[in-house]
Amino acid sequence: MTRTVITEHPVPADSGSGTGPYGITTGPDGALWFTMARAGCIGRLVPGQEPTIHRLDPECGPTVIVSGPDGALWFTEYQGHRIGRITVDGEVTEFATPTAQAGPYGLTAGPDGALWFTEINADRIGRITTSGEITEYPLPLRGAFPSMIVTGSDGALWFTLNQANAIGRMAIDGTVTVHELPTEAAGPVGLTAGTDDALWFVEIMAGQIGRITTEGRITEYPLPDRAAKPHAIAAGADGRQWFTEWGTGRVGSITSDGVIEVHDLPGANTEPHGITIGPDGAVWAALESGALARVEVKR
Repeated sequence: MTRTVITEHPVPADSGSGTGPYGITTGPDGALWFTMARAGCIGRLVPGQEPTIHRLDPECGPTVIVSGPDGALWFTEYQGHRIGRITVDGEVTEFATPTAQAGPYGLTAGPDGALWFTEINADRIGRITTSGEITEYPLPLRGAFPSMIVTGSDGALWFTLNQANAIGRMAIDGTVTVHELPTEAAGPVGLTAGTDDALWFVEIMAGQIGRITTEGRITEYPLPDRAAKPHAIAAGADGRQWFTEWGTGRVGSITSDGVIEVHDLPGANTEPHGITIGPDGAVWAALESGALARVEVKR
């Protein structure tokens, strides 16, 4: 018998509901680190303890956060048009993008010791070294809205093209390949490097989970609720990929052969966005309603 245990850990947000956690990752210090996009904060939570909140420019819009190759956490400032770095002690450094109003959003530790990010407004992929040097690579499409980005098992950068309805691949020399999705107007957003050497992504408009091999073969799996608006996805330690359903307040999982399970989060209007595997091996989701949700499935 399967039993799902979901525990919410409230995060203080002095600007009201909807200003809670957005992006989330596990840091090198064994803590959960998260962004609060509408509150302009970076948070840190050790499971079982009270969260620590680091305040930034309240209008900067921190979105995606990842562990960098230098032992610090790196994050994008979508509205501040900067890439940020925060040490585990809370020291913040920010680097402006060369292109004005670029709208950096997705971020990943690359295969070359640098970090790579998407520029939603500029149709570019950026690369930033740990010392803050930025290079930008233009995409061959306009209005593509590049969103999430990850490093694939082939050593390339993979990213979703939300408005171009495609998945992109960029080699570290800047060469780009674009793979169009079978479903029209699917709206790909979240993306992760799967446990099976493929890339898994969510289609927020189509209500589907997609899988693309490094050779470009795409498979799509419809969700039980096509109006669920899946947002983020992460590879789990159990061989499943875990995702958030922003539209319905659920967390779900999908196996490598397409078996889907969904789990209701407690409460209404939770707005789950980011998702990660925590330092305790459980699944953690960021809820903009003002909490981190720990999801443990006992089989």
